[in-house]
Amino acid sequence: MASPEFPLDRRELMAGLGAAALVPIWPVAGRAQQGNPQGRPSLALQAKPDSLALRSGSAVTPIWSLQGPELTFKRGDTLAIDFGNGLPVPAILNWRGIDGASATEPLTGRPQLAAGGKDAAQLLLRHAGTFLCESGLLGDGQAQPSRPRPLIVRETEPVAVDRDEVLLIEDWRVRLDGTAMAPGTDPGDTVPVHTINGRTSLDLSVRINERIRLRIICGCQRSVIALKLEGLEVRVMAVDGQPSEPFQARNGAVVLAPGGRIDAFIDVTAVASTETPILLHDGKEARPIGKIRVASEPPIRTAPLPPAPPLPSNGLPERLDLKNATRVDLPLGGPSGDWVAPAKFIATAPPAFRTKAGRVAVLALTNRAAIATVFHLHGHHFRLLDRLDDGWKPFWLDTLAIEPGQTQRIAFLAEHAGRYLIESVATDWAAPRLVRWYVVE
Repeated sequence: MASPEFPLDRRELMAGLGAAALVPIWPVAGRAQQGNPQGRPSLALQAKPDSLALRSGSAVTPIWSLQGPELTFKRGDTLAIDFGNGLPVPAILNWRGIDGASATEPLTGRPQLAAGGKDAAQLLLRHAGTFLCESGLLGDGQAQPSRPRPLIVRETEPVAVDRDEVLLIEDWRVRLDGTAMAPGTDPGDTVPVHTINGRTSLDLSVRINERIRLRIICGCQRSVIALKLEGLEVRVMAVDGQPSEPFQARNGAVVLAPGGRIDAFIDVTAVASTETPILLHDGKEARPIGKIRVASEPPIRTAPLPPAPPLPSNGLPERLDLKNATRVDLPLGGPSGDWVAPAKFIATAPPAFRTKAGRVAVLALTNRAAIATVFHLHGHHFRLLDRLDDGWKPFWLDTLAIEPGQTQRIAFLAEHAGRYLIESVATDWAAPRLVRWYVVE
């Protein structure tokens, strides 16, 4: 149902990912552990039991998480990663949005890590942007749900913002006894709970004429969400980790599929003590999950900053050669033995498609399921093509939600040789997460 505060129904929410909510209205140093002798930043991560306060006045809820330092680095870093699995089940790292990292690609480049196991790998951070590291690829039906971790790769060029804030939105299904249910199973008699940065509510204090970069991340398991900042100009600067031509989000709302990311700039021009609610819409109703309050301190500067220029390019191509593209029909949802659960993935299974390095691939994604389905491409970012296949939307994506019965076409330049996963999951808590793979030769 639609909310009177946030007039958006489920169909409108889903349509936003087909670009309706993203149609343009045109007009700092990284942290890491001490580097190793080769000069690479080292990163130690461990999947371990953890807990989170999901219900006010109740005991904390047991969950699983990736524990380690803050994941903030700079473009061009090569990380020396040590991963330990302290869980009683197999685990694997999934670096969402990192292009061309075939050696660290889950399942095709790195095997599942058994309980108590350790693994070492290197990861080149080619692009600056907002990304995600998760250990929940194998998480369907497990004893506890797993939390993802934001991965921030800073630009090598200066970006004119005063503050850089991450807003990680997650959804949970909590039983009456206070335990949380992992996705991929019937939620039954559970209560849906959303958190922002691990809290059920977040208050953010800002100053007049301050410019804030908000890195909004959808860490939800299955839900497509919209986040709205009432009464603020939300200027979208990047989508799924890749810079876009800056544009104003319609009505201050951005729409994100599970794993999706939006970088937005907010210029604070309201008077002191003004409060702006942070509204979350999950396709059924809107609810406040925090607020932004203008502090009574003096303005950070005498006047607002001029409009921000685009973020520095990551070097993705300006044009795509669609005439000579490899074209692939890729059905999603519905009965198919080609899609398998990650835990049952076999590396010797035939790929969904092959393409030559340096060639453009066009995928026709048809959703045969009865509900909206989310598609995620590993290894490369893609453009969402126009209906007539004569152009594309002015931003890059790695994740797309598709309505039932709908076909969307995407295109990407196969720049990075290797074997990469593709993921598909319906927007229902009980729906299984499914994978296939493709190869760039």
